[in-house]
Parts: sequence; C-alpha cells; structure tokens
Amino acid sequence: MGQKIDYKNVFYPPGGILLWVLITLELITFGAGLIALAISSRENPELYHQSRLQLNTTYGAVNTLFLLTSGYFMAMTVLKVKQQNISKAAFYNKLAMLGGLLFLLLKSIEYYEKIQHGLTIGYNTFFTFYWLLTAFHVIHVIVGLVILFFMYLGLRKLKVEPNILNIEAGAAFWHMCDLIWLLLFPMLYLIL
Repeated sequence: MGQKIDYKNVFYPPGGILLWVLITLELITFGAGLIALAISSRENPELYHQSRLQLNTTYGAVNTLFLLTSGYFMAMTVLKVKQQNISKAAFYNKLAMLGGLLFLLLKSIEYYEKIQHGLTIGYNTFFTFYWLLTAFHVIHVIVGLVILFFMYLGLRKLKVEPNILNIEAGAAFWHMCDLIWLLLFPMLYLIL
C-alpha cells in the first residue's frame, strides 16, 4: 500500500479519535433510548407486550441478517484494500451497499404496514419508542450508505491508491449501524 500506519498515533484507531468519539456518543444515545424504553415498559408491561406482538419478528430477523451479511462484506472490503486487491474490494463494497439497501427496502415495507394499521408514532408509548429509535437508526443507515457509495467511487478510480484510514473509518461507521441494530432488534421485537 505504501502507507505506514503509526499505531502509537493518537489518531489511530481507524478513522481517527474523533470518529470513535462520534461512535461512542451515538451508542450512548441509543443506549439511553433503550434504557428509557425498558423503564417505560415496566410502568405498563401488558401494553408493551401487546404492542410488541404487533411487530413482524420475521422482518426484524431478516433485517438482522441483511445488516450482519453487509457488515461481513464491509470487513472483506477492508481486507481486500489491505491486500491491494482493489477490484475485489470494490466488489465487496457493492455487496455491503446491497445489504444496506435491502435493509431499507424491508424496513420501508414494515413502516408502510405499520402506518396502514394506524400504528404511528402517537399510537402509544411503545410505538413512540419504536418509531423514534428505528427511524434514528434508518437515518444512520442512509448516512452509512452515502459513505459506502463515495468509498465505492474512490475504489473504482483505480488510478488513485485508496487511503486505508478512510476505508477503515467508513467500515467503523457501518459496523456501528450493525451494532445499534443488534441492540434494537431484541429489545423491540423479542424481549418486551
């Protein structure tokens, strides 16, 4: 690659310290939302249980598979860049984007069905949490897809050697989206 990474540099881990501050803050924000959801569910457990039963667990599980598979392809993208196999890295990057797009497609279908049944943000407190948490996550997935798209464009410019730190930063953000969903899915679809 020609790029020497100084592992003792304050800006390493991948993406620099500011990216990891952002990721930490995002995880704290989602964590606070999930804690508030758990506390609120104790006030009216029957309402939360009955509301959770109105979610499609299959959609949630399939979306989990989409994001985990996409995360695997993102990890392969980073690996192939490190191995200087840029064409293979671009291929895996496309597969990672496909997983994100499939997630958004299925989430859109789920949202449409919820709206059709009147299960909107104001329906009850469970659905207020559901909409706020999942919509905030969807925004992160969209931002992640934009990052992956620009990464793909950079990889397709085979004249320019990709900056591994930028690739790792994009991958870290994408994996954050995976991690957040891995927290949201069981809390919303399985536990309450």
